[in-house]
Amino acid sequence: MSGMGDDYFSSIDQLRKIRSPLIDVRSPSEFDKGHWPGAINLPLFSDDERAAVGTSYKQDGRLKAIHLGLRITGPKMAALAEQLDQFRGADQLRLYCWRGGMRSASMAWLAQQIDLNPLLLQGGYKAYRHWAQKSFDQDWPLRIMGGRTGTGKTDLLLALQSKGVAVLDLEGLANHRGSSFGGLGLPAQPSTEHYENLLAEVLDQHQRQAAGSIWLEAESIQVGRCRIPKGLFDQMRTAPVLEIQRSLEERVEQLVGVYGQQGSEALADATNRISRRLGPQRTQQALEAIAEQDWATACRATLDYYDRCYDHELARCPDRNSIDLTGQTAAVAAETLLEAKLVQLSA
Repeated sequence: MSGMGDDYFSSIDQLRKIRSPLIDVRSPSEFDKGHWPGAINLPLFSDDERAAVGTSYKQDGRLKAIHLGLRITGPKMAALAEQLDQFRGADQLRLYCWRGGMRSASMAWLAQQIDLNPLLLQGGYKAYRHWAQKSFDQDWPLRIMGGRTGTGKTDLLLALQSKGVAVLDLEGLANHRGSSFGGLGLPAQPSTEHYENLLAEVLDQHQRQAAGSIWLEAESIQVGRCRIPKGLFDQMRTAPVLEIQRSLEERVEQLVGVYGQQGSEALADATNRISRRLGPQRTQQALEAIAEQDWATACRATLDYYDRCYDHELARCPDRNSIDLTGQTAAVAAETLLEAKLVQLSA
């Protein structure tokens, strides 16, 4: 493998203990689908080049594929070396490809030639994915923040996080608020694969900090297009629930603040997506209110459906407490929960 000895390979556990630049040498589309969070993409092949080498391997065999790869990468060596130069001064340089094979070893060889100190991930990104997926089967001290739509659960969790509470922000990592309206005004969602990687990293951070409890919001298994891993979701369904209650007026005000700036067309599209569940009367009421920019009436027309869904799910959670936080900002509500010892700091 390009002259790289075993001393240059490290396990995922060893590599995770090192704080140094992390380079993913896979193609851009592989990186976009999912990567080790924090990695920088420095591809050896473009997407088309990778496809050509793969086709050559299948049709002509390993040696011809290697020769094609060399013809492709040869002219790139100087430019790749210049890109690697930005990491000069780092004690080590962590590199990985798909399975810890030719691509990462080739980039490591180049790094050596310009006096950098590369370490390769044994097993490559495939080993990282195994680590991430395995983490969801561990037992986690989960605590669920529940509450009807508009009770400000996400804001409250973030306020608690700022005070030192261990939080896993399912919606923030997914770039989605979890309902038909949840993607409005937010960046594109990651793939489910990368979502899992992000979740695993946060869980690992809390584990290393010996968090006694980890708080997350009550969600269905699907957060937009991102899917919560089954092992984690199964634990969420049996975890203790703290239900946040607020007045209907306050909930409507919260929702208008979040969605009122998203525009009539986007709100109407989101409403039409759930029209079968809303029913014709509530759908028409919501759409007419949206057309008139009467955001409060539009919210009230859809809340009945979401409230019924939430109440149905809550009935399946026997281990739950409730607290009414009407009139309290997220920061004040966080203090209330801490003082009442309904939520405790991570350590």
